[in-house]
Amino acid sequence: MRGAPGRGGAQRPLTALHWTGGVAMIARPKLGAYKARARFMRRKIVAGNWKMHGSRAANAPLVEAILAGVTSERMSCVICPPHIYLHDTWRVLRGGVVALGAQDLCAEAVGAYTGEVSGAMLKDVGCTYTLVGHSERRTLFGESSALAARKFAAALSVGLIPILCVGEQLSDREAGRTEGIVGSQLEAVTQLSGVQALGGAVIAYEPVWAIGTGRTATPEQAQEVHAFIRQRVAAEDAKIAAGLRILYGGSVKAGNARDIFAMPDVDGGLIGGASLKADEFLAIVAAA
Repeated sequence: MRGAPGRGGAQRPLTALHWTGGVAMIARPKLGAYKARARFMRRKIVAGNWKMHGSRAANAPLVEAILAGVTSERMSCVICPPHIYLHDTWRVLRGGVVALGAQDLCAEAVGAYTGEVSGAMLKDVGCTYTLVGHSERRTLFGESSALAARKFAAALSVGLIPILCVGEQLSDREAGRTEGIVGSQLEAVTQLSGVQALGGAVIAYEPVWAIGTGRTATPEQAQEVHAFIRQRVAAEDAKIAAGLRILYGGSVKAGNARDIFAMPDVDGGLIGGASLKADEFLAIVAAA
């Protein structure tokens, strides 16, 4: 997914942003034909990632409260509990408007992979979505973009909707490498599965420096990277890019969700700690 050659054979950058009212807007004409229409067609998503939290005693009232509080189908709501609680959660959600997601899956379909869970198993217990390439999988467990791409393909192969997580470390942002890092994470997926595969997926931009730190990217910072992601995809397929839902994940709370979700290329949020409190999570859902 490289830029087109410019004069003298130099690569033109894919980023072509101009600033209007503090918001980074996409200048590439190729996307313009779809952009305005798709903005209103993209259904927002709020997904709660419980990480390694929860218990049977705590989960049941939390799930019931979320299910009771999500009454509109104008947006999609997803909760992603730990694997061990997926079936219990599905039994409460079954038939409701809240979807079930997993936090990870194995890149392999079946075999001697002790401790792993396949995509088919996740489908079997009621999952519709799964996270792929979350920053904690990358940084704490050494998962590469190549492995994330294989997991992405594995999810699609069994009919799961992958939520591909991309994002940079603070050192990358300070060194001006945000677009290079995020672009390479996207490219690993499109090189393996093709850009059309993104038509059945969701992307979550999660600046690693804003996860669980209390620091949050400003709405304008989030918009700038979201616009870059959409343009990067548009370089290969403008229609896929226009319809692609891109979530923001990084210390989203009830107090900042509305401003973040108002950005033109932000289509919802991937919520961490705030998803463990029903009132807080439902306030974020209401902001979408």
